[in-house]
Amino acid sequence: MPRKTDNEPTRNELVRSEEIQKQLHALSSRDVQLWSIGLLIMLVLSAGFLALVFPNMSWRPEININGRLLPQFFFGLIALIVLFNMYVISQKKTMNATRRELIRELVFNERMESLSLLDPATQLFNRRGVDQLLSQEVARANRMGTGLTILVMKLESLQVVNARFGLEAGDKFIGEAAKLLRNTFRGSDTLARYSGSEFLVIMPGTAEPQAEFAVKRFQDAVDQWNLATRTGWEMNYICGLATHVSGSDAGDLLRNAERKLVPVREKLVPVFLPIDHEAGRPSHLVV
Repeated sequence: MPRKTDNEPTRNELVRSEEIQKQLHALSSRDVQLWSIGLLIMLVLSAGFLALVFPNMSWRPEININGRLLPQFFFGLIALIVLFNMYVISQKKTMNATRRELIRELVFNERMESLSLLDPATQLFNRRGVDQLLSQEVARANRMGTGLTILVMKLESLQVVNARFGLEAGDKFIGEAAKLLRNTFRGSDTLARYSGSEFLVIMPGTAEPQAEFAVKRFQDAVDQWNLATRTGWEMNYICGLATHVSGSDAGDLLRNAERKLVPVREKLVPVFLPIDHEAGRPSHLVV
């Protein structure tokens, strides 16, 4: 299978995401700091107010307060409280606006990241997306000792469809293959278009006999599609299964599946033929 690197995330994208995370964390810390300052000021003002109202309980020796100064004192105190509240509100508005902008940018980046993991023609995972998931599944299988089987499937007739009917017809053909895969395999299985004509299915918690049963269901679905479809071509494919061996990595698993495809590829020459619904020709070669 080809190994492409054009979809790999750039260093700038990763660095920017990390910066946004740090800025959001800093905003949260600033929020806590503002509340702490406000609480401290309220405690100080409360203590001062109590000391003023009940001077003989707070001060030794006793002090006398000129009542004529109380209005100015309370006016100044209220003015300080209002100014502080205005400052806090201004800071909160600024932080909320900054937080919203950072979250919007982070969501946009994550959306772009999600789209970069999908194949536009099939809405299945692309190579970049499935490579990440396959590595995670292999690590889980190594850690927990659970079963893991993958299926590599190549559409042998895609090249002929593209040549005979054009790329648009080829895209529709690929979409039909993806639809059959979705309808056949479990929701817990991961489906991906690994390259132009190759698909990859990751089946966690699955031993090879169970995977062979799933492949048989897919073969039956393809046969039904070939009998029912009047497109002028039929779906021919080859496929190979590989089961995870404890201690191996994702690359070992993929290479094992690829090796099972090679002999058939070397012997098979894709030839376009009209569909013969009466003859019921086989539409697949399974390794």
